[in-house]
Amino acid sequence: MVLESLKTRIFDDASKYVTKWLRELPHVIWDLRTQKSRATSYTPFFLVYSSEAVLPTDVAFGALWIQYYEEGEAEKSRQVDIDSLKEHRVAALIQHARHEQQIRCYHDRNIQKRSFNVGDLVLHRIQYTKAMHKLSIPWEGPFIIKKVIQLGTYQLQWTDGSGVPNPWNIQHLRHFYP
Repeated sequence: MVLESLKTRIFDDASKYVTKWLRELPHVIWDLRTQKSRATSYTPFFLVYSSEAVLPTDVAFGALWIQYYEEGEAEKSRQVDIDSLKEHRVAALIQHARHEQQIRCYHDRNIQKRSFNVGDLVLHRIQYTKAMHKLSIPWEGPFIIKKVIQLGTYQLQWTDGSGVPNPWNIQHLRHFYP
């Protein structure tokens, strides 16, 4: 009885908030479209419409650039923005490539290359884990590297000499230290 009343109370509370995300979604999307991207240093709004968006908070609190707005000057500025849109898009593309390169360097800095030689003892990761629990050992072996198929791919054999049918990627192997 207590459990049933608890369930109904939880579902009633949840139903109050089911449609709240629909009201918040436009604000979230607007926020994402009007913030400068770290990758390009431009807002998506600017890259599409060739001018910066007027934020509701700027209108509500009377930002200086809105207070000193002049129609004629704004049209000239808009025309300059339209004329230089291609240049801004190229600059955004270059900045994006630079950002990707920085991410790649950061990632590669922490990567250590591994390789195995023929005759090394290794363990391989167990692929089917349905019958296992969280304290089960995820590695099986030891195996001997029988053949290097290509860099990062190895043919294994059991320690008794019988072969393992499929080649294994280095991601699923680790050294075995007896």
